[in-house]
Amino acid sequence: MNARIDHLDGIVSQSLANERKTGDELRTLITTLNGALTLGVEPEAREQLARDIEERFGISMGLGAMVDDEDFRPWLPEAKASIEPFYWGRYRKLMLRNGLPQDVVTATDTVTDEILGRLGNPNLQEEWDRRGMVVGHVQSGKTGNYTGLICKAADAGYRLIVVIAGIHNNLRNQTQERIDEGFIGRDTGRLAMKGKKEGSRAIGVGLFDDRRTPVSLTNTLTDFRKATATGNTSEIDSYKVPVVLVIKKNNSTLRNLLDWLRENSAKGDAQMISQPMLLIDDEADNASINTKYSKEEITAINGQIRDLLGMFHRSCYVGYTATPFANIFVDPDSYDEAKKEDLFPRHFIVGLDAPTNYFGAKKIFIDGLPEEGEPTWLRYISDNEDIIPIKHRIDQNFDELPDSLVEALRTFLIARTIRNLRGQTRSHCSMLVNASRFTNVQGKIRNRLHEKMDAILDSLRVNGARGSSGLGDPEIAALRQVWSEEYADIGIDWSDIQAAMLEAVAATKVVEVNSRANGLDYSDDGSIGQTLIAVGGFSLSRGLTLEGLTVTWFLRNTMMYDTLMQMGRWFGYRGGYEDVCRIWMPSDAIDWYAHIAEATDELHQELKKMQKAKATPADFGLAVRSHPASLMVTARNKMGSGQKHVMIGLSNAWVETAKISARPDDLARNEEAAVRFLGTLEAAGHSCESAGKVNGGYLLRGVDVEAIDDFLLAWRNHDQGFLTQTGPIRTYIRDRGQDELKDWDVLVTSVNSEVPAVELANWTIGPQVRRIGYADLAEHLLSISGKKARIASRGVEKIGVDPVKASEAEELYRNTEKIKNDIRVTYPDRIYRAVRDKPLFVLHVVQVRPAEGEDARHPYLDRIPGRPVIGWSISFPQSARPDQRVEYVINTVKFRELYGTDDEEPDEGALEDDD
Repeated sequence: MNARIDHLDGIVSQSLANERKTGDELRTLITTLNGALTLGVEPEAREQLARDIEERFGISMGLGAMVDDEDFRPWLPEAKASIEPFYWGRYRKLMLRNGLPQDVVTATDTVTDEILGRLGNPNLQEEWDRRGMVVGHVQSGKTGNYTGLICKAADAGYRLIVVIAGIHNNLRNQTQERIDEGFIGRDTGRLAMKGKKEGSRAIGVGLFDDRRTPVSLTNTLTDFRKATATGNTSEIDSYKVPVVLVIKKNNSTLRNLLDWLRENSAKGDAQMISQPMLLIDDEADNASINTKYSKEEITAINGQIRDLLGMFHRSCYVGYTATPFANIFVDPDSYDEAKKEDLFPRHFIVGLDAPTNYFGAKKIFIDGLPEEGEPTWLRYISDNEDIIPIKHRIDQNFDELPDSLVEALRTFLIARTIRNLRGQTRSHCSMLVNASRFTNVQGKIRNRLHEKMDAILDSLRVNGARGSSGLGDPEIAALRQVWSEEYADIGIDWSDIQAAMLEAVAATKVVEVNSRANGLDYSDDGSIGQTLIAVGGFSLSRGLTLEGLTVTWFLRNTMMYDTLMQMGRWFGYRGGYEDVCRIWMPSDAIDWYAHIAEATDELHQELKKMQKAKATPADFGLAVRSHPASLMVTARNKMGSGQKHVMIGLSNAWVETAKISARPDDLARNEEAAVRFLGTLEAAGHSCESAGKVNGGYLLRGVDVEAIDDFLLAWRNHDQGFLTQTGPIRTYIRDRGQDELKDWDVLVTSVNSEVPAVELANWTIGPQVRRIGYADLAEHLLSISGKKARIASRGVEKIGVDPVKASEAEELYRNTEKIKNDIRVTYPDRIYRAVRDKPLFVLHVVQVRPAEGEDARHPYLDRIPGRPVIGWSISFPQSARPDQRVEYVINTVKFRELYGTDDEEPDEGALEDDD
């Protein structure tokens, strides 16, 4: 039945490509086609299909933003009439057949035209080279976008296309499969095994038109090999059709390709290097960038990519990345060096919008993480340290799993059953467990999960069909408890789930995905989707797609923004099952994801502003490099000994004390600084009684800059509070203290809460309640956690802003994000910062509590006095001198101790998770 529904869905979707229909017309079309094709789809299934199509066709996608160099001259509009869209036409049909919404296909058409028009003109016979970057979102469809770009480039005349995929074999193979389906139209793996005569089975776009098949020098089974490529040169036939390679981002692979090209050139074959060449660098911020400037040497892969481009008379490099914090903007010691880098996107940067149904960081970690109440999709891990500590060795042993992992497993099995009951039996369903970088430990986790799965299946076989009496079985009772906590309001009764669960989950596989094993295999006979639990580490952390990912248990401690976002395999599209998705992770990881989600969203908006201002790629690169959040990326990439000096811009920036020293002396000194600050305010006529009471505290206007500077001078900062170093902040303020930052708004926080009010100076203040994320006894650290690692409440930056300007900022945000007026929205604070007339200083008076899931008696809270903790935050408005930055100093040794590095070596004898 499901195969017939899919067939009917594909035909209906294609028929709607050029014509919109009303609900009644859509249902009539479905019924007519069902009868004409004698598919026998039942009325209930036809109605569900109509609803699914209506939902899909309600999805839209913006056109993103583009910034160009000053010399950009468009060539595509004039050439468009002479380009036959053969490869693009096939791919467009494939996207529609695969169920992509019409508006998304149309937007992809427009955006790929914009990118193509920024490549070099392949019909221009003079030498040229172009460098650009496309910034998307994790798991949002970047591969689909560059597949469309490849199709259009081939139509326009590009004849050699190289796709550099990830650093792991499984990602390269997956990318080759996507190129086979979307561009080549043949199964290259089958072709390699059985030869052209027996193996030329059409797939994907080849099912629409199997002519003009591109020549592939790689296949789904093997990466580039000189012998294989030499054997295929006879098929090239003077480049009447495009030649494509999908290669791993690997030193030896690139060296082999370069050697083969040089050997061909030495034999007198200059035709190849004379062809217009397009190089797509997937995950461009991973392993492509020159990260060794301090040693005056170029990383091997960076140099090889540059050599590859340099071999061709006409070449274009397009790097795709999912993070605006791409290393290419922040790695070099000076920005002048960055712009000289051959892979710097000096000609264009394109920011891709995600479709409205994208299940991404903003939806999960901003919209789905409210100030009050429980998160929508997120769940906390707080029970792992005695079993699987975040930092562990290769020989870590454990005979049991953390309760939260067992709960996640049960949730996954229930979610699979719910999806089956919704008619998604043929859809794949996956669970991700990412808890260690060691393959040995991953194997042990896999074994424990397999054992638990066996126990659950045994219970379901014996007692699953016994109805309510089956609840006497502890395993089934535990499953029902998870259902009541997670899915009781989903619209499906427990009795139905219990009855269907054995059939739904009996074939579940628990597999490893790492250098020694790749159990990801979604091939099937089409009658039933795979149910997989994937256990892995690095191999699951970048680029790899887990089909139908529904539940995740994520136990990693990286605070590196680019790495953190790439580990988010749960981002993507979850049509029909978004409501059953769940993600378990430690509270600190949730806080950091929320932090980088906001920073990333801010830089995507910055790119749109720069397009309007006709800024250049160099301007955007500087904005990324100067953004306060880039501090962590820069510090990680420039590890070494001693100190690292980083230039940061504080124009239109938010700074807050999320990490506070808990040394008793520092706590006392900071409270004294707050008392003196309040006394200074009172002496200047700003008393508690005269202050304006607003939601969140007391608002004072016209406070002199000296009061702010005196407080910051007295503040005792913690070493881990990298961005709240008062030296550079005071420098920034002093440089503007006679004009832009002379007069301040000040908010003294005071709220109604369950804790008693306190007296500071002559002020009666109701403390804010904040949770601390983790106890670090040795470091004397209070790390604010719980709600996005913020000491401030959401909306605080709106305080003091002119109401008219605030309303205009909100309306602009709605228009930019295409949010309808009848939908409630929580506005990001940055939109108010952009229209502030005066800087805002917030004095926080805080009562700390243990983190979510922690015991009420926190070991560190016993060591600090009962007085509230003082913190502060600053909202800096847009400066008239935004390019004037200040110097932060990072102790790189301390940084490595705290957070490690992406390339840190495993313990002696460890089997590292790498290909």
